[in-house]
Amino acid sequence: MPHPATAKPHLKPLLLRSPHLLPPARHLATRSRRLGSASTTVPPSVAVYAAEAAESTYSDPSAELRKLCVHGQLPQALWLLESSPEPPDEDAYVALFHLCEWRRAADAGMRACEHADTAHRSFGLRLGNAMLSMLVRFGESWHAWRVFAKMPERDVFSWNIMVGGYGKAGFLEQALDLYHRMLWAGVRPDVYTFPCVLRSCGGLPDWRMGKEVHAHVLRFGYGVEVDVLNALVTMYAKCGDVGAARKVFDSMILTDCISWNAMIAGHFENHECEAGLELFLDMLEDEVQPNLMTITSVTVASGLLADLDFAKEMHALAVKRGFAADVAFCNSLIQMYSSLGRMGEACTVFSRMGTRDAMSWTAMISGYEKNGFPDKALEVYALMEVNNVSPDDVTVASALAACASLGRLDVGIKLHEIATSKGFIRYIVVANALLEMYAKSKHIEKAIEVFKYMPDKDVISWTSMIAGFCFNQKCFEALFYFRHMLGDVKPNSVTFIAALAACAATGSLRCGKEIHAHVLRRGVASEGYVPNALLDLYVKCGQTEYAWAQFSANGERDVVSWNIMLAGFIAHGHGDIALSFFSEMLESGEHPDEVTFVALLCGCSRAGMVSQGWELFHSMTKKYSIVPNLKHYACMVDLLSRVGRLTEAYDFIGRMPITPDAAVWGALLNGCRIHQHIELGELSAKFVLQLEPNDAGYHVLLSDLYADAGRWAEVARVRKTMREKGLEQDYGCSWVEVKGDIHAFLTDDETHPQIKEINAVLHGIYERMRASGFDPFESHSLEDKEVSKDDVLCGHSERLAVAFGLINTTPGTSISVTKNQYTCHSCHGILRMISKIVRREITVRDTKEFHHFRDGSCSCGGSG
Repeated sequence: MPHPATAKPHLKPLLLRSPHLLPPARHLATRSRRLGSASTTVPPSVAVYAAEAAESTYSDPSAELRKLCVHGQLPQALWLLESSPEPPDEDAYVALFHLCEWRRAADAGMRACEHADTAHRSFGLRLGNAMLSMLVRFGESWHAWRVFAKMPERDVFSWNIMVGGYGKAGFLEQALDLYHRMLWAGVRPDVYTFPCVLRSCGGLPDWRMGKEVHAHVLRFGYGVEVDVLNALVTMYAKCGDVGAARKVFDSMILTDCISWNAMIAGHFENHECEAGLELFLDMLEDEVQPNLMTITSVTVASGLLADLDFAKEMHALAVKRGFAADVAFCNSLIQMYSSLGRMGEACTVFSRMGTRDAMSWTAMISGYEKNGFPDKALEVYALMEVNNVSPDDVTVASALAACASLGRLDVGIKLHEIATSKGFIRYIVVANALLEMYAKSKHIEKAIEVFKYMPDKDVISWTSMIAGFCFNQKCFEALFYFRHMLGDVKPNSVTFIAALAACAATGSLRCGKEIHAHVLRRGVASEGYVPNALLDLYVKCGQTEYAWAQFSANGERDVVSWNIMLAGFIAHGHGDIALSFFSEMLESGEHPDEVTFVALLCGCSRAGMVSQGWELFHSMTKKYSIVPNLKHYACMVDLLSRVGRLTEAYDFIGRMPITPDAAVWGALLNGCRIHQHIELGELSAKFVLQLEPNDAGYHVLLSDLYADAGRWAEVARVRKTMREKGLEQDYGCSWVEVKGDIHAFLTDDETHPQIKEINAVLHGIYERMRASGFDPFESHSLEDKEVSKDDVLCGHSERLAVAFGLINTTPGTSISVTKNQYTCHSCHGILRMISKIVRREITVRDTKEFHHFRDGSCSCGGSG
């Protein structure tokens, strides 16, 4: 290492040539604001002093300045400094800077600093260190750097101030760089250097650098200093190496309360709550008196053990040791009870607090939100505003999460304004909460805007956007964001779940397989909901073999896994297989839930299995203690209505213990349409249109009911109502995956580059159908030529998708199409004929079920 004397001449130029050490330029703006906001009005005390000073002449202004500083007369001292024709000596400057630092007088300190900067080309050691200490205290890292650069001589105190100041300001990498330059300059670190450096290592975290500094600690002989060893314990814990932290702790000859706190907190931070609590008990056995920090950290961790008795023992211990009235302890109690789901006890603690700070309110808001009481969370936030308590970034993030759960866009917008005005928007936790709030409030455009202007984006940010797009039925955009994310941030299991959901919704099998490969490479194939997300992907893409393989490979199946497979069998029209699979589920010991019976009753309805449906419905309450909800009742009404037992279905509705919704009445209306029961159908329509007056599907069901009975006046009346409400507009979309790319087609789409070829193929197929005696455009039993049910609820976009698949795939290749509406009677017949003419297997997944067309027949056994 070079000698300090040889290093000094080159040190200043080297530092000035290192722009990466400079803090962000925002400190320049801070200084300008402070200097600009300095009051030009002279205080009365200064005016009196100035008048007296005008009548007398000081032979030594520096001595007078020191005298004023000793007596704490800062305004007079600053006036004397700025009014004297000559700058004072170094001792006077040092006294003034110490007074400014002691008084926390940032504006006065910056004015004095500017004066000294103008008067001196360089700063001596004492003056420079005094200025550095004050500037770092005020958070003025930029100005501290300028002073440091003008110091030809620096000692270990100078370097310690800069290293610690940079670390405190969050410039951790620059702090470590300064430490290396300190060693290069030949300055020997002391007992105060290492805690600053180790805090920066833990903050990054940088385990390798921490190990290197640990070696320096031993080399320079500070391996027995308690403060240094405490910093080492904290550094290793924050870097995730609890074993190394514990090794340092166990080797300490002398320990203090801070040592115990550091190690206990290290266990907690690394999710080793039991080890941390055991160490706390050891601390009590060794008769080391815990302080407030010990008690608060242990109290919070007690809530994570899900042991209420132990938590109450901790509460009693803390009260016995005199911490009951401390605000920080009460805040930790609220967090502890919130973690245990005991919001009643948390509320009791909160209400008994004599003094509350922002953290107290935040703990309650966060506790209510995380325990599923978002309405209570917003009530507490409203009370917080009434009490004029200023929220912090965690408060805003927790309240935004509650808004997301409730869809309270109005409160969310106000919170967005608060976050912007207070500068919280730059905190990633607040920005992520805004993304979720806007996405769940169906304002995905605002979420995109927030995301666009986020300076930093983590995995939660990207995942929130991907999940938000899925929630807003924009699954292609979700996959677009997922691909962009891969270049910046590594996805986690939640990201993969959201992306797989997008693939499942769009039928993007190839993309889903690529994501499956990513999942396997990242080693998260068995983490959380990922196995079920993969299973759902293959089921919804019609890949039965892949789905069965995934189900069999999943060693930890839950009820969701079984439900996905059941829904898959039913969607493919295999109701009998679904029932036998349900029996297998029961034999495995898995307990069914509400979703299980919705799937089973739906399967019975489609297959017309009335007796099995009644048996399942009754077994819900008698055998499995599951209270039927509206979905179960709708399935039963649909089952009875489809087989023509309309009166029984109507009576069943009348006996329902809960008020029927539109789906229940709609199921009866559909049955009346099938079996042409006008009177009961009109009654059903009356109820359903009261509940859902703007639903096009229910209007069309009523129109078809009248049309099948030849009551054209009523048909015209219903269609007039639909036109007046704007319900005839079609949003049909179908998409097909060809060679890994997804191609989407809207109703009457004329924008696709291959539209001429597509129309030519369809025209040729239609001609071949007519030649074989099948009219693809046969009227749907309506005398007028207005928009039909098929046009409103189908849109026929799947025809374009199938034709595109025929053009761009080799003969014999199966074609898989997904659409966002149901498949109408007309399209169903056309696709059956296409499968026969071109000798291809065609699969269409609509909103109701899978249709597997092959050799002129369909797996559903019906006509759409």
